[in-house]
Amino acid sequence: MAKILYSITILFLILWAIGFFIYGLGLNIHLLLFGAVLTIIIKLIREK
Repeated sequence: MAKILYSITILFLILWAIGFFIYGLGLNIHLLLFGAVLTIIIKLIREK
């Protein structure tokens, strides 16, 4: 399950980078980035 979570997080980060630097999709991509970071934080908290 952790590998899937990290894969989704990496995917969100890549989509954010593409949207921010190339397409300028703005808010939607930033929401994806926020979701990815939030997912990492929740995962780290639950492991401890």
